[in-house]
This record gives sequence, structure tokens and C-alpha cells, in this order.
Amino acid sequence: MPPVPAPVSGLHHVTAYAPDPQQSIDFYRDVLGLRLVKQTVLFNNPSEAFRGPTMYHFYFADGQGTPGTVMTLKPHHSIQQGQVGRGQATATAFTIPEGSVSYWQERLQAHDVQTYPLTKRFGDTVLRFQAPDGQPLELVTGTSDIAPWTGEGVPEEHGIRGFHSVTLHPNNPQEVTRILEILGYEQEETEPTPQDGDWTRFAVPTAEHARFVDVYNEPNMHEGRWGYGTVHHVAFRAHDDAHQEQLRTALIEAGYGVTSMKDRNYFHSVYFRTPSGINIEIATDPPGFAHDEPDGELGQTLQLPPFLEPRREEVEAQLADITL
Repeated sequence: MPPVPAPVSGLHHVTAYAPDPQQSIDFYRDVLGLRLVKQTVLFNNPSEAFRGPTMYHFYFADGQGTPGTVMTLKPHHSIQQGQVGRGQATATAFTIPEGSVSYWQERLQAHDVQTYPLTKRFGDTVLRFQAPDGQPLELVTGTSDIAPWTGEGVPEEHGIRGFHSVTLHPNNPQEVTRILEILGYEQEETEPTPQDGDWTRFAVPTAEHARFVDVYNEPNMHEGRWGYGTVHHVAFRAHDDAHQEQLRTALIEAGYGVTSMKDRNYFHSVYFRTPSGINIEIATDPPGFAHDEPDGELGQTLQLPPFLEPRREEVEAQLADITL
């Protein structure tokens, strides 16, 4: 029997659909203050690359694109509007310092962002809001080892410090619990229980940031429908290719249909879907975002995978114009 794999290191990235490339930049960079660390396109296979619309793939993160800070967007005008519900990741939460809640309330309201009354979850203050396309997002007070990006006008003392958590809403919470335990998650030791209403919190004890997953159990909520304003998949961190393969083997032995490794240029990935329909990826930390452009120029020019580089003019002609 193969050894039990080491736990993942928490979240790696979250990928969502969006309807408009410029709107995505204007919101995640200029309102939330994240750095656009990469603009590229979907990495389809060469034979499939031009069957459907060519679309951007944006990566927003801290200053270096540290795993556990990366929100990625797939924006294109052809994507239909989705509906957030069961069978999806229904909220993505970022970490902010304890004293920054009022700053973010004022900033979001000044940019006409839909916000909701403050709530408490597991003792932390939660500011819920929506991206312009309806994507549910949260700012949660907490601590993190991530240094905030300060290049977009948000003061350092208030800057976002990577992910706090994601909320998963399966049809059957037990199925997701099983998967999280294979990945090394444990129910968080909170008083008096790991539950807070309809939420159960899981954590990777060894992770330094982006360590939480909240499982939401509300069976009467409607089914989700994929489209803009919804999460496409949640990715968890593997240390390297060997660690990823150990996790893949453990999942296959548990009965899940996991893909072979896909080279995404900035990390290597395997994918599978839970019985509820939640898409999950396991992504490696290396090689990272700085191997194809200097750190000081991250996100400034369109980067293509090697198999698309010879067709750059054709790709660029299909992409919407954006202003950085």
C-alpha cells in the first residue's frame, strides 16, 4: 500500500468565470488592490485551441503570485450568467487585518460595490460583498504571513493578505469531508465545536496562510449553474510533482477519477470532480509566475504557452482590447 501523502499546503488558487476582461482588471486590481501578475489565455491543447472563443486568463495575487493568494479569472463576453448554489464553491474569502474592516466598508461603498451587513463566523468578522459580475466574495479578519501588494493604492496596513478560505456547498457534506481528509484537512478545533450554524470549518494545521475550507450545509438552497459570477474550480497546493502524484494516487484509490498531469506553465495540475459537481484541482508550487517575465514586469504583456507562440497574431486578434 502506498504511503499516506503529506497534507496539501492549503489553497493554491481559485478560478472563476467573468463576462468582461476590462471589468475584471478594474475591480480586482483597482478596487481590491491585487496585483495582476499574469495575463495569458486558456491553455487548451493545440488541436482544440481554436475550436471555441479564445479568452484571456488573468491571475491576480500578491506581489509575487504566491500560492494561496491567486484569484484567476476567465473573462469572455460569450459566457452566460451563472447562478451560485449547491454543487459549487459559493464564496471566496480574503484575509484582512482586524482593524481594516471600516476602511474596506468605505472603500467598497465608494466604488459602488454591493456589500452586506457585517457578520461573525467562527469568531471572525466577515464583510460580504459581490464583484460587479455577481461573484460572492468576503473579507475576513485574521492573521497571515503574506505581505500585501501596495502598488495599486491600498495602504499596506489595510492590504489583502492572501486567501482566508473558500466555502464549499455540496449536496452531501460527507463526500467533501472525505476528500478534504485525503488532502490532509482536519476539522478545526473551535469552541465548543467545529460547527458554526450551517458551517463546518476544516484546516490544514501546518499551512501558514490560505488554510481554511468552510463546508456549508443548507440542503434547501437551489442547485448552482455554471456561468459568469461563479467559481469554476478550487485548487489546492502540492509541494512538487512527486507530492502531487502521491495525492493523485490516494484519490484514485478512493474511487475518484483524477486526470493525468497538465502543464499550465506556472504550475502543474491534476483535476477531478466531486459527486456533487464541485471541480477540484491540485496544483504544484513550482515553477511559479516569474520564469517567463521579470518580477518588475509581471502582468504587463500577454504571455502564451510555447505551442501557441507561433500563432500569436491570430490569438491576439481574437482577444478584446484592454487598458492596463
